[in-house]
Amino acid sequence: MPDSENILYRERLKYKPRLPDVLNKNILSVGFKTKPAVVGAGISPSLQKLFPNLIQFSTVEIAASNSNKGDSSSNSNFRIGVVLGGGQAPGGHNVIAGLYDAIKKFDDQNSLVGFLGGSEGLLKGQFIEITGEMVDSYRNTGGFDLIGSGRGRLDDSSQFAICGKMVEKLKLDGVVFVGGHDTNTNAAMLAEYFLSAGIGCKVIGVPKTIDGDLRSTAIEIPFGFDTATKVYTELVGNIMKDAISAKKYWHFIKLMGRTASHIALEVALRTKPNVVLISEEIQAKGMTLSQITNYIIKIILDRVEKGYSFGVVLIPEGLIGFVPEVKMLISEINNILDKRDKELQSRISLTDKTIFIQNILSTQSSMVFKSIPFEIQKQLIMERDPHGNVQVSLIDTERLLIYLLTMRMKELRMSGEFKEEFLTQRHFFGYEGRCGYPTNFDADYTYSLGMTAFLLIRFGLTGYMAHVSGLKGDVKDWRCGGVPFSYLLEITQRYNEEVPSLKKSFVSLESKSFKTLAKLRESWALENDYSYPGPIQYFGVSELVNQRPKTLELDDL
Repeated sequence: MPDSENILYRERLKYKPRLPDVLNKNILSVGFKTKPAVVGAGISPSLQKLFPNLIQFSTVEIAASNSNKGDSSSNSNFRIGVVLGGGQAPGGHNVIAGLYDAIKKFDDQNSLVGFLGGSEGLLKGQFIEITGEMVDSYRNTGGFDLIGSGRGRLDDSSQFAICGKMVEKLKLDGVVFVGGHDTNTNAAMLAEYFLSAGIGCKVIGVPKTIDGDLRSTAIEIPFGFDTATKVYTELVGNIMKDAISAKKYWHFIKLMGRTASHIALEVALRTKPNVVLISEEIQAKGMTLSQITNYIIKIILDRVEKGYSFGVVLIPEGLIGFVPEVKMLISEINNILDKRDKELQSRISLTDKTIFIQNILSTQSSMVFKSIPFEIQKQLIMERDPHGNVQVSLIDTERLLIYLLTMRMKELRMSGEFKEEFLTQRHFFGYEGRCGYPTNFDADYTYSLGMTAFLLIRFGLTGYMAHVSGLKGDVKDWRCGGVPFSYLLEITQRYNEEVPSLKKSFVSLESKSFKTLAKLRESWALENDYSYPGPIQYFGVSELVNQRPKTLELDDL
């Protein structure tokens, strides 16, 4: 249970999330209206084949009227299940609180079931009946500890059949999946199965990931991103204050962002580092490791000329996978791991394994492999994700850059071009941001998402992602509704098989947020114009406690 002696915990329980006007209405009085179809001719034949029942749906918006079109509009008795999937994100408990409160406002006899440990709880029938006392102990708090999360997958018909029997056994009218790409992809597939099997239970998704890579015209921002990036900005700001105080270290900070650089971009705009690397830009420019090293070296030397032997570098977690030469290397290693894994595992020592890999690689990839330190070589060949691929997120990219820079500095020192010491510190800020008390923005946003998810089920809808839009504006003007999963899905390759997956969003080099960064970073490089945002503020001046993410404010989605 949460810490009842914690003053902040007690005060956060008292916070009343602000709601859009449409959700402040009597739950019985709201209805929904459909919008023109956002899918159809543009959907690939593969998706149409996989989702014949979901592909036809249009977007819907909750409206302040009693013109419900759903088949459950006259039903007042609801029993709903909720699943938390994937990594934690601040605000998950408020999704549950929003669901619970909406259910009870509609009819006090309605109930909410929490499946324990993610989708595994649904498969195994492990659940709890969520009570008002439970919800009241977790409002506006971080973490997923009320019911726990998991990374189990639901991606085959046998699992879907088990889920179907479970929801019928528990007499569930709907299940809400709160998660990221994998969780919501599984939810889409389950919704399709239920429709095809004639199972009446509705399936709704809620967008969650601190990485921010679910952003789209339909999902302005996934929940948790705001809180996590504000935690990171406090930590980065503290490091900056240390850097300018000690005046002797270069700090290399890796930030979460396995597949996109949204976090690095947001944190950079808030803190003004000397160097920030954006993976998508590196890829677009085709920059090699050598070019990235030279780019940072120039800034280091330019700062030394101004008397600054210190600085701060921000690095996205997944950067190494965007460097074209390394991307090719990783692709070749994945292919070797897939086709010649037994031969690799027959080599006993790690040194023998790296030599085995090195001798199979193409000439160019072999040269790249040789140029990186042994510790990174080990990470490239030993760590694999559930799909059998190298886990790019576990590679110490900051260590690799420090190694390459140190080698280059030694060369410059030997030639007399550099005489200063090059002292470094490395950091990885990741898990620190996943379970903090949600900001007021995330608390409001997730509470609205929870209520919206229930209303979609109440309207008899399935195969939708709950969404809240207009997030730049006043909360009272936020719009709530649902977007069909089919609008968010694409076909990807896994083990040479076509499988559905929610689309990942990357930093657009044409976005206002990136262009703002590109315009300012040259001056940041040479000055010490650091910003120290400090800890998240939950009470006080509205301008401070209700801040939106800068990238959300700048970009037009």
